[in-house]
Amino acid sequence: MTEPQDIKTPEGFTPHTRKSRVTDPWEPLFSRVHEDVLQIGLRLDDAHCNSRGLVHGGVIAALADNAMGYSYVMTMMKAAGSDHKIGAVTIGLQIDYASTAKLGQWLQIEPRIVKAGRSIGFVDALVTADGDVVARASASFKLLV
Repeated sequence: MTEPQDIKTPEGFTPHTRKSRVTDPWEPLFSRVHEDVLQIGLRLDDAHCNSRGLVHGGVIAALADNAMGYSYVMTMMKAAGSDHKIGAVTIGLQIDYASTAKLGQWLQIEPRIVKAGRSIGFVDALVTADGDVVARASASFKLLV
């Protein structure tokens, strides 16, 4: 596996600190806070791709879900003005695939908060590979306090 310091990333991306057993096989992952949302990015490697060298749709779905959920939680923690832990669970997820991403490309998930309600939040995201849109995602989340 390539070490994080060996991977060229866009400005502001650092190793992602929110670890998960789901995403552990896809490390190294990177993230940055941009305009109050958490973007996730990675350099596509064999572990992310199918036998044709194209990113697997399940990887895109899981990472988009993570980025959108973390973004909603960050927004709600900021609104609450506290450092106490807030969590959220996905109650709806939609992914539309527009194109493919290939081995070696930089995959980036760019969430946008649509509505951050006190109990339900709506978030969407564009997923790009080297800047070209490969998918769009939308999700709804239930806040756990």
